[in-house]
Amino acid sequence: MHKGEDFIFLSDEMLKALNIAPSEVADAIEEALIAKAQGLLHTSPKTAILPGRGRYMMSTLAVGDDGFIVVKQVSVCPENPERGLPAINGAIMVLDAETGLLRAIVGANWITAIRTAALSAVAARRLADPDSETLVFVGSGVQAHSHLAAFSELFPLKRIRVLGRGQANIDKLCNKAREMGYEAEGSATAEDTLRGADLVVSSVNLDYSIKPFLDANWLKPSAFAAITDACIPWLPASLEAFKTVIVDDLKQESESEKPMLPYEQITTDLTGLVSGDVAEGSLGAPTAFAFRGIALGDYAAAVLAVQRAEAAGVGKSAEKIDI
Repeated sequence: MHKGEDFIFLSDEMLKALNIAPSEVADAIEEALIAKAQGLLHTSPKTAILPGRGRYMMSTLAVGDDGFIVVKQVSVCPENPERGLPAINGAIMVLDAETGLLRAIVGANWITAIRTAALSAVAARRLADPDSETLVFVGSGVQAHSHLAAFSELFPLKRIRVLGRGQANIDKLCNKAREMGYEAEGSATAEDTLRGADLVVSSVNLDYSIKPFLDANWLKPSAFAAITDACIPWLPASLEAFKTVIVDDLKQESESEKPMLPYEQITTDLTGLVSGDVAEGSLGAPTAFAFRGIALGDYAAAVLAVQRAEAAGVGKSAEKIDI
């Protein structure tokens, strides 16, 4: 029997108030990718369960030689908005890697949103046209907003277009973009959305009953697509238009029950991209980062947030129960 030290609780509101920029999370992810390549960060493939009615439950685990363990559990529940709740909810445990003692409990919604966009930013830094001006969204939820924030730091954006199901969400995203000084409008069709786009973010619900409706052949050669939705809305045959396809983790993808795309179409993963396995910049054909989310991203974002909160004295303290 022993008694652990106090741990802190950080709600999503507290995390947001830390004002951590997406670019800072992207930098932390790149450092984590290098650490993983050097054998200093250890991760397991994400586990997922789809119990029906569009629900999607997932968990990640990572251990770093810098002294942290990060465990995340998140659930996507499409019926939640009708209940007045966010569609995505979860929690993260941050523990000490030497003792296993709990160091922090962290809200998962802010971490999930910002780390997903930061993963896209790591790929976009290397594969997208640095002069990109037109950003389009297929899906207008949380990930659209987080990617707008992340890509606004990277590119000289001038305009956005949005294709989505709910007019209220489309209007909310467009209004946010206008507040940031961009032109913004909804799109009538999928083809109108993709034609002429420099950057594409697809983030539809993870519902495999959705009939694919996006054709990668509509993209111009210099386009970059951040595909956060397991390629569900993309016509499978059209994915060959992407001559370079990066996934977040090759091992995770090889072990996934439902592959996003044929494994032979994958160029490398994010670790390989950061390590220089693929030439940066336009390759004369559209490029894509198709990803599910990885433990490494959650680890980097959560550790950064906990360290920032501890330095600022932010977080509600709670005492562990004796074990």
